[in-house]
Amino acid sequence: MILIDGKKEAEELRKKLKDEVSALKLKYKKVPGLTVILIGEMTPSQIYVRNKEKSANEIGLKSEVIKYPESVEEKIVLDKIKELNNDDTVSGILVQLPLPKHIDKQKVIETISPNKDVDGLHPINVGNLSSGYQGSIPCTPLGCYLLIKKIESNLTGKKAVMIGRSNLNGKAMAQLLLQEDCTVTITHSKTKNLKEECLVADIIVAAVGIKELVRGDWVKKDAIVIDVGINKTEKGIVGDVAFNEVSKVAKALTPVPGGVGPMTIACLLKNTIECFKRFQN
Repeated sequence: MILIDGKKEAEELRKKLKDEVSALKLKYKKVPGLTVILIGEMTPSQIYVRNKEKSANEIGLKSEVIKYPESVEEKIVLDKIKELNNDDTVSGILVQLPLPKHIDKQKVIETISPNKDVDGLHPINVGNLSSGYQGSIPCTPLGCYLLIKKIESNLTGKKAVMIGRSNLNGKAMAQLLLQEDCTVTITHSKTKNLKEECLVADIIVAAVGIKELVRGDWVKKDAIVIDVGINKTEKGIVGDVAFNEVSKVAKALTPVPGGVGPMTIACLLKNTIECFKRFQN
């Protein structure tokens, strides 16, 4: 069984991105800029944003974090986004989710310019992905896709099962695999006979938020299994896949932590650079 090392793959991707930023700086006399808006004091969000900032600085991006208290008015956030949309030094804008209840997530996402939407959540970018056009791709599915391609370069005709239908993961992942000529089934927590769906899959991507849902007897021999789940338990963090069981049958499997997570941040940097290049062209 191949243990898919997300940390190692993310490190390799960051090295390539660092070289690319150096080349862009020489060519355009400026570097891509990423601005993150963080609202409130949620510890996971703060840790995640800190990691994003550190990674951006390491590869030479211009990085800025704008912090607001949880009580901030929605209008203040929307006005700041509009200001950043018009700032040529900002290539990418990311508003860290989740948001306080009084702030409309959809309104925030739709206010970000599609050309600076590094999360790939703006309806225009969602439409571009489903139509096969150029645009930002959500970071986690993009990371999963790159990990799958490392294991299997030709995915034509493969059966892929996506467990989870969120905008952030499931739907985008399905579109990426469709573009690779996979036969894709989207399932979720209410799917009947989920085990049977998984047993015919060459690729399983689990992103449903149910700890150790995918068991060893759900996976056929030599399947590639990508675990996006992050579930807190008394024993620590576990994924949506029962790692010890599935590792005995799968061809390749991502650990939790250390699998998809590091790739998500690396792909955020990649998206920021792509936004910068599209703007220059």
